[in-house]
Amino acid sequence: MSESFIGMNDFVWFVGVVENRKDPLKAGRLQVRVLGHHTPDKSKISTADLMWASPMWGCNDAGISGLGNSPGFTPEGTHVMGYFRDGTDRQEPVILGVLPGIPTERADTTLGFYDPNGKYPRYKNEPDVNRLAVNDKDSGGNETNPHPSLELRRLTRLEGIVTAGYAGNTLISDADGSAIVTNDTYDEPEITYNAEYPFNHVYESESGHIREYDDTEGAERIHERHRTGTSYEIDPEGTRIDKVVKNQFTTIDGTCQELVIQDKTETIGGHYKLMVNREGQESKHLTIELVRGNINIQCDGGDLNILTNGNVNMNTFGNFNHTVLGDYNLNIAGNRAVQVGLTTTDNTLGSVIHTGSTINLNP
Repeated sequence: MSESFIGMNDFVWFVGVVENRKDPLKAGRLQVRVLGHHTPDKSKISTADLMWASPMWGCNDAGISGLGNSPGFTPEGTHVMGYFRDGTDRQEPVILGVLPGIPTERADTTLGFYDPNGKYPRYKNEPDVNRLAVNDKDSGGNETNPHPSLELRRLTRLEGIVTAGYAGNTLISDADGSAIVTNDTYDEPEITYNAEYPFNHVYESESGHIREYDDTEGAERIHERHRTGTSYEIDPEGTRIDKVVKNQFTTIDGTCQELVIQDKTETIGGHYKLMVNREGQESKHLTIELVRGNINIQCDGGDLNILTNGNVNMNTFGNFNHTVLGDYNLNIAGNRAVQVGLTTTDNTLGSVIHTGSTINLNP
């Protein structure tokens, strides 16, 4: 029985640089130029002639049937460490991990041991650790290398967002003015980022998607962001801030229940349309209940239109006040019946005209 197998043969380590990750087999392999074994002269050994190395994934990634995270995230220009599983034959490299550092120069695409695409490293003379995790500051406490996405978030933070108001009826408003609701404004919450190394755990993809789990004491946050700016963040107090820069579609195939303990404000720049009981089922109603306070509807420009194919029923245990500053037109296709329990008073400054086939007074 042969004893030339892994664990029994010579163990040969290596350090190298990834030069290509576009595996034609799409199996997650990487082409690596190995220090000491390969020359940086591409005219002698081109990137296309390098061996394909198999990365060793962690136990959190199944590495079978597409389970876990795949493919690996090891872009060109990454320094890696591994071993040759065929020993001194050195034809079957295995990558055990990556070696971050502090690059002192950008990629030279004419030589080996660099990213042939010239994209990485993105920065010189700063750690390969994400800027959001490093958060270097000067003696005055100012950030020296803020992440571009953090700067963009601060620049696009909205302020002075106007809420709905209600001016009230100046002719018949409540004596205490309780019907008046002012047009308040509010701002998007301040960005509470205040990470300290090494407590902010950051993931950033190549296109700019970001995920942060920040364990900095007193500044604990969770933040997830699409490269376009659509994001959510949970601040140290537990406040959640959602931001969608384009459209949002939500489909719920069951029941949705929402509880807001305090206030709720919505400001909408375009249409607001609400359809209830889309299928026209029996006993499916729209119910609005106000336990105490006023219901205020104000239309600053346009008409208030109400249409129903059924009856309109209005009941009040108080007074019914109706003020019209223009004309009042009432069209009834059927009968009209008015019952008054006490006195009826009509004051008209102009003419009073009653027309009918029969007019009965005190019949």
